[in-house]
Order: sequence, then structure tokens, then C-alpha cells
Amino acid sequence: MNEEQPAETDKYVLPLVVRLERTAPPARTAALETAARAVLTLLGDPRTTRTDGAWHERVRLWEERGIRKVVRRARGAEWRRVQPLEGITLGGEAGEDAGDAEGFENAAQVRVFPPVPLDGWPHELARLQVSGTELSDPAPPPPPAAGTPLLWLHPELRMSAGKAMAQAGHGAQLAWWDLTAADRAAWQEAGFPLAVRPARDAAHWRELVGSGRPVVEDAGFTEIAPGPTVAVEWHWPR
Repeated sequence: MNEEQPAETDKYVLPLVVRLERTAPPARTAALETAARAVLTLLGDPRTTRTDGAWHERVRLWEERGIRKVVRRARGAEWRRVQPLEGITLGGEAGEDAGDAEGFENAAQVRVFPPVPLDGWPHELARLQVSGTELSDPAPPPPPAAGTPLLWLHPELRMSAGKAMAQAGHGAQLAWWDLTAADRAAWQEAGFPLAVRPARDAAHWRELVGSGRPVVEDAGFTEIAPGPTVAVEWHWPR
């Protein structure tokens, strides 16, 4: 077998890295929303969607074998070291695919990488911290604009920011899968507008879960017990 050819039983994981500078950490909601958009951007990238794309086969295998996502954090030199690895950076004033510190002021930046084997992380990513990423919102996030696709978080679950970012990414991916090709293209052209918010209360959450909309069911590998974590509410014109 070719050394670059994936084994039939390999499990894959989608790595995401959030930039977490000591003096300017991102707001929690901004980080969750940026992670969700990063996942969508990778799913809609020609390197994924084209059958001859560089990421197509890895994404296909990852989707077939479980869409596990792991969020790690980086700052300073750590963040700069991961920029040469193939991937996409979203958010921050530096813009997509930029990793400079200049102009970075309390904005969320997330770099998403194509799936890697669960036991085959690149060294630059494997060395980064994964647990205990905590963020907060300095003020309550504003109400989403009318028509914005919503990812509702379970209101009673307590998750680290990294875990919640992964869950938001799952929710965005389920929304993507639920759309027609035309709807996907329209969402992508608009820049993947979305909002992540906690459900208002237990009654609202039960209504969401029972509505037939896409719901993320976490496998319970880390932090929380298996069960529903995110419900998708789609408002984009269809």
C-alpha cells in the first residue's frame, strides 16, 4: 500500500486551532461562530468539493467514519508555526488565510485544517494544548439579525469553549448536509451568516429537539455524557 494512502480502518478527526493571545482573548460567542464558519468554509472549498481536490478523499473518509472535531489553542509563535500547514484561517482583522499579529484586537481567529488520522496529527498541531480552553462574553451578544441561521446550544450543558466550538462546528455541518446544492451555494456566497446562542430555557430546548430539525448528538468522548447538544434552526431563504 502507498504510504500516503489511508488505511481502511483509520479514524479521522478535523483539527481546529483558536488563536488565544493572553492580552486579547476572543469573546466566547465570536469564537463559536467563527469555528462554525470555518467548518463550513472547508466543506465548501474546491479542494473538498471537487473529486480531484486535494482534501476530497480525506473529507469523505472523515464524514464516513464520524465527524469528530478537536479544538486546540495557540498564541504567539505557536500560532505562527501552524500557518504554513494546509488549512484556512477565518476571522480577525487580518482576514482569511492571514496569521500576522498586527491588527489583532480581541477578535476571534480560527484555523481549520483538513482531516488527519486520529493517531497521526502533524507535530505542530499535536503539541498544542487541547483541554481547558475557557472564554467568556464581555457583554451579552446582540440578537441575531432577522433571517440568520441559528445554532441553539443545550441551555443546561456546561462545556469548555473548545468543546462548545466543536459542537457549533457539528451543528453547522448538519445544516450544510440538510441543504440543496443551490442553498449551499447561496449561503456560501453570503459568507455563511449564522449565530450561536443558548436555548432560552428547557421548554424551548425540548421544542427544538422535537421539531424534526437537525440535532447534534454528541458521542460523549469528552466532558459531557452522550446526548443532544445543538439544534439547528434554519431561517435562510429557501
